[in-house]
Parts: sequence; C-alpha cells; structure tokens
Amino acid sequence: MLISNNACSVSTSFRLTGILGLESLHAWLSIPFGSMYLVAIVGNMTILAVVRVERSLHQPMYFFLCMLAIIDLVLSTSTMPKLLAIFWFGACNIGLDACLAQMFFIHCFATVESGIFLAMAFDRYIAICEPLHHSTVLTHEVVGYLGLAALLRGILYIGPLPLMIRLRLPLYRTHIIAHSYCEHMAVVTLACGDTTVNNFYGMGIGFLVLDSLAIAASYVMIFRAVMGLATFEARFKALGMCGSHICAILVFYIPIAVSSLTHRFGHHVPAHIHILLANFYLLIPPILNPIVYAVRTKQIRERLLHILKAGLHHR
Repeated sequence: MLISNNACSVSTSFRLTGILGLESLHAWLSIPFGSMYLVAIVGNMTILAVVRVERSLHQPMYFFLCMLAIIDLVLSTSTMPKLLAIFWFGACNIGLDACLAQMFFIHCFATVESGIFLAMAFDRYIAICEPLHHSTVLTHEVVGYLGLAALLRGILYIGPLPLMIRLRLPLYRTHIIAHSYCEHMAVVTLACGDTTVNNFYGMGIGFLVLDSLAIAASYVMIFRAVMGLATFEARFKALGMCGSHICAILVFYIPIAVSSLTHRFGHHVPAHIHILLANFYLLIPPILNPIVYAVRTKQIRERLLHILKAGLHHR
C-alpha cells in the first residue's frame, strides 16, 4: 500500500501492532485482559440491574452511577474486542472508517464520563450544602438533562476529530499504528501534511482539566460546609456520603494523569509501557467503579447478597 518511509499514499486501512514489543506474549496477555474485560462487563451490568430493581436506589446519585456504568461498557467494548482479536487471531487490520469510529467512541465517552463526574459532584454539593433543596433541585428530569448535556458536549467536541482526519489528512507515511487501538495522536502522527489544527484540537485533555478543577472547587465548598457541622459524627457521616464519588474520581483521573505524564515526559519509557498504560486507563474505571459502589453502598451490597443467597438456596 505504501512504498517507502518517505512516500505518502492514500490509506484505506491501518494495521494495529497490539502491545508493541510484547508480540511474543500476546497469547498470555489475552488472559488478564480478557478476564478484566469480563469483570467490567459483569460488574457494570450488575450495577444496572440492581439499580433497576431496587427502588430505594432510584435517586440522582444512582441514576448517575447507571450513566457511568453505560459509559464504561461503551469504553471497554470500544477497545477490548479488537485487542483480544489481535491477541488470539492476529487480526491487526482495521479499516479507516472503523478506526475513526473507534477513535470517536473512545474520546467522546471519556469526555462524557468526565462530565458525569462533574454532575455527580454537583449532586453531592447540593446534598450536603443544601440538603433541604436536594429533592427539588435534582429532580429526575434535571438528572436526565444533565446526562444529556454531558453526552451532547462529548459528541459536539469530539465529533470533529475523526472528520478532520477524514477530510484534511488523506495521505499517510505508513499504515502501521504503533498502538493497540486508534488513539487520535497515534493516527495523526502518521499523516503527511500540516497537522497543526489536528494537534491543537486534539488536546481533549482541556475538558478533563476544566472538569477536574470544577470538581475540586465543589469539594472545597463541601469540606468547608462539613467542617462547620457541630459534631464529629455529623462530619463523618457527611464525608461518608462523598466517599464513593471521591474513589470513582480518583480511579478515573489518576490513570489518565499517569498515562499523560508518562507520554509527555517518559521519552525513555518503552513503547509497550505507554500502550499498556493507555489500555489500563480505559479498563481500570470500568472494573473498579462497580466494586467501589458495591462495597460502599449498603443497598447494593444487600441486594447482591440477597441474589447470591437466593441462587445458593435454589441449588
């Protein structure tokens, strides 16, 4: 398709390398990655099922949790089936349109997830700082609008990314993407021509930074309100209301920060480390979010134990 490193040609498909440098271990790597993907699918589907059947969980926080579960299912499913196909069958080829679609889903829903965390921070702020107004401010309709706003923001912001590649960058030096999925910059760096616009627009981390700053500001106000409570028990209970959300935020932002910093400053870090980190930040939140909320939410724990006991009794 492409004659030499100096030649530029139209590419209708790409070849993903998988975990570059660890090709000989692909069959073994499929075991942990496949297991993690299975845990993510089962965990998030369980959360959706439990919240649906448990009426006491029909509250804003758990509706947002369901949105997170759906987003995590989309994020993990956008990358893991293709990665496992590379591991098992050597199915490295991916069409240009499929590559751009994968890119859109990954970056769009990462942005949407960040928006949902911001909405959840607003929910916690109202619940702790304005508890008397919580039920009137965060109605089911408002929760739906906040989720829709996060989705539309992701679509409108990330939508132009694959379109700019399709329309502005038809020529490529090589069709080999040194990655396990179609990450935006991994594709743009292969292109011939001026990629300045793509590079600047591709700094989607900007939204994540703004969201994280807004979340931090909301928690500063929450902690100020909590410290003003009269007793230690009241303060502990109020902070306990935020525990699951704080854990979920850390699970989401820390892998992204580690991957971004390693990519920016770790010039001597092996390529397979960069690729593994990029996969982990898409896999770790879908795995840990259901666990965090199952451990810290009494109603979810009790419902899961009831289901397990019923299953054992039926046997």
